[in-house]
Amino acid sequence: MEEMNDEIQALAARIDQSNELLTRVLAEVAKTPATHAIFVDAGYLYAAAGRLVAGTEDRRAFDLDAEGLIEAFIDRARTIFADSRLLRVYWYDGARRRMHTAEQQHIAELPDVKVRLGNLNASNQQKGVDSLIRTDLESLARHRAISDAVLLGGDEDLVSAVEAAQGYGARVHLWGVEAPESGNQAEPLLWEVDSQRTFELEFFKPYVARRTIGANGGAGVPRPTREDVRFVGAQVAAKWRADRGHESLAELIPGRPYLPGSVDQDLLVEAEALLQYSLRGQADLRRSLRDGFWGYVQSLY
Repeated sequence: MEEMNDEIQALAARIDQSNELLTRVLAEVAKTPATHAIFVDAGYLYAAAGRLVAGTEDRRAFDLDAEGLIEAFIDRARTIFADSRLLRVYWYDGARRRMHTAEQQHIAELPDVKVRLGNLNASNQQKGVDSLIRTDLESLARHRAISDAVLLGGDEDLVSAVEAAQGYGARVHLWGVEAPESGNQAEPLLWEVDSQRTFELEFFKPYVARRTIGANGGAGVPRPTREDVRFVGAQVAAKWRADRGHESLAELIPGRPYLPGSVDQDLLVEAEALLQYSLRGQADLRRSLRDGFWGYVQSLY
């Protein structure tokens, strides 16, 4: 009987030890900040946004401000996942022989952005992009690097990527582009994800512009230099300081180098009015505009 009591006491001690260890582990998990990442199928984004705003899926027929859209997506995710930090944005696109185009290289140089390239076939169709998305989603979820994954895409082949990430405990949120006619996301994908969100025409208008003759104020209006646009960005920041107050600019600093979507659109509209020139779809000039704005703000603090 005494021997049995000793065994019971030893077992109870081991249970207490296990409970103590579990409590410490749970405490460490509770202190670990939630992390999210954004996965963008660029082929889907260009086709859907081009169709919505410019009426065509042909990339040669419109300009898309990828940098501006990435910042807008980051800003929206920051609002939705208020208690989470961004790991990075993954940008998946196709390129012949997987060699970066100038635009893809520019995107790859953006902070917090990782470009992954699949192949383009003779018909300009992406090959291998879905498998890249699955590999990254599964790996990050398996290593507990993310708690939430934002997936911007529509292909049914992405279902396996969603299932893989969810199998390791990550939540997957599907973002999409409004479809002017029928849907542009596969139903099995919609069924599988944890949440869905659709961005409408007004969201994309500042970032997509059809390439047409005279779209920038007519043939008589020359394209401004980057320095001209940078100066205007500083002008707008100075005007906002006078009109809105010193504190309104200070509130933007924690998000640098990103601007909230509504603020970025206000900056764009006011700059275009000063320049008498459209900056829609012109990533290099939009970047110079933001550089000028932040340069002025930085000089104040």
